[in-house]
Amino acid sequence: MTVDALTRTDAVSEEAATEAPVDSKPQAESTETAENATATEAGDAPAEDKTESPAEATAESPKPKRGRPKVATTAKKTRTVELILTVTGTADGEWQAELKNGSKWVAKGLEIPAAAVSRAAKELHSDLSGPIDEVINAARELQAAKVAQLEAELEKAKLALAELDA
Repeated sequence: MTVDALTRTDAVSEEAATEAPVDSKPQAESTETAENATATEAGDAPAEDKTESPAEATAESPKPKRGRPKVATTAKKTRTVELILTVTGTADGEWQAELKNGSKWVAKGLEIPAAAVSRAAKELHSDLSGPIDEVINAARELQAAKVAQLEAELEKAKLALAELDA
């Protein structure tokens, strides 16, 4: 074949392409629509509706998820209640309690004996009772020192009174 023959065949094929009517659909699709139109006129359903390709079937069915399937539980959901108990103590051994339910105060400024605080802490947890007992013991020692000082002052006052009476 020569170069002239190749150019002539290319030119002929280009002329044929420009003379042919332009169809926006590919040739395979146009034949399918013609078959569907014929089948619809005859009263039959289109052929592609009756059978699905395997690719379409897998695309429509969801993939199974990994892990255990979720099962509805029959367990009761418990309602939680937020109660805040604040126990404060001073170095003098005075203890107070405050109780709050959500944002509402239930009790405020209740005086509590140190022994009750110590018992409650022991009942709750041993990690709580240790530090609380230390604070109570320190307050007890402070009060004992205060009692000893006051007894010494009382003794001096009694002696002063006895000298004045004599």
